[in-house]
Amino acid sequence: MDHLLESMKIIGEDTIQRTQLKHRLSLVKAFQLEPGMRILEVGCGQGDTTVALADAVGENGHVLAVDIADPSYGAPITLGEATETIAASPLGKRVTFKLETDLLDLQEEKFDVAILSHCSWYFRNPEELLSYLKKLRGMAQRICIAEWDFNFTRMGQRQHFAATAILALYSEFVDNTGNIQHVYDSLQLKSMLEEAGWRVKRTAVVDAGYLQDGAWEVDYAESVRPEFTSTPPRIQSLANSLYALLDGDEVESLDSVVLVAE
Repeated sequence: MDHLLESMKIIGEDTIQRTQLKHRLSLVKAFQLEPGMRILEVGCGQGDTTVALADAVGENGHVLAVDIADPSYGAPITLGEATETIAASPLGKRVTFKLETDLLDLQEEKFDVAILSHCSWYFRNPEELLSYLKKLRGMAQRICIAEWDFNFTRMGQRQHFAATAILALYSEFVDNTGNIQHVYDSLQLKSMLEEAGWRVKRTAVVDAGYLQDGAWEVDYAESVRPEFTSTPPRIQSLANSLYALLDGDEVESLDSVVLVAE
């Protein structure tokens, strides 16, 4: 793990990067990638998963990592800062970053595997996500999707679940650039994959309870609470009920669900 952390060594706390990378390595293990593969990663963000993918494909493999956001997006580390650091690292030769790039505008080429790692909830429009899945059907032999598992199984995950629901409501009524624009659970993702021509071969749940994301989402949900005063009374009532669920002991993040289709 330490050699991968060096590839990500930018602004930020090492403990956070180490924890996040541990989970990305678990996801990549669930994807069952092989050395030498050509990977297309959609929604690469700051490259947390990209680093793990580049490590998995080895010196003879390659990762094309695309994201629609511009280099200035993101805090406290921007996409530009993160991707430039990775590109300059020993893993850099295995990765090509294309920021400000919409997959739908990308020239089609062939890949072994397409990856969407914790990016589907950024798609506010389900039709747009479906169009991505359809285009990827013609570009990759396999697709792997990782997303938060909305079907939480431990009470410690309740706060993350409630914060997710709050932020999905928030995005319905307030334009924002948050990372929860529309929530898709595993059954919805499976249905969309099948509609796009994929056949789901395997699903898995990867432990993510130890991640910091749940607490981050709870804090963000609390920060936007005043903005619900401008929403319809019934939405305010529902939001207040969800906010009541944010109280509790230490927040445990939702797990990740992985879908693999061919």
